[in-house]
Amino acid sequence: MPKPVIAAVNGYAFGGGLEIALASDIRIASNNAIVGLTETSLAVIPGAGGTQRLPRIVGLARAKEMIFRARRISAEEGFAIGLFLEVVEPDKLMERSFEIAHEIAANGPVALAQAKYAINKGSEVSLPVGLAIESNAYAVTIPTKDRIEGLTAFREKRKPIYVGE
Repeated sequence: MPKPVIAAVNGYAFGGGLEIALASDIRIASNNAIVGLTETSLAVIPGAGGTQRLPRIVGLARAKEMIFRARRISAEEGFAIGLFLEVVEPDKLMERSFEIAHEIAANGPVALAQAKYAINKGSEVSLPVGLAIESNAYAVTIPTKDRIEGLTAFREKRKPIYVGE
């Protein structure tokens, strides 16, 4: 998915539920959320990317501990280890998620897609290769109408109107 994805986690998210959130770019949780990759307690492993995404988000040692123990964690602990960007009251979860989504949506669609691509692909390779990926992604944004609109709007001190071209 080239567009940024926000997961709003409310209540329980075990196994595949957490794996969907891990595949998202930004995760926000309600303070009553409890999450975990608990598959080892069923004699299987996370099979939808959990063993690959969780270590990249929270670190290798923490991911191993959580998966090996099939441990469930609170939203607050998830925030402390970098799994969640924010933890909010349950009745504010969707409102806060949409606030962030609207902030993101106000930016250039091509630039967002290229930034996501550069971040995701660049994080999997060495720094020199990542910098080359970033340079190529940047070059994609240069000939766009949105770039011209962004610069023009900045100069005219107004909000840009992006069309994704």
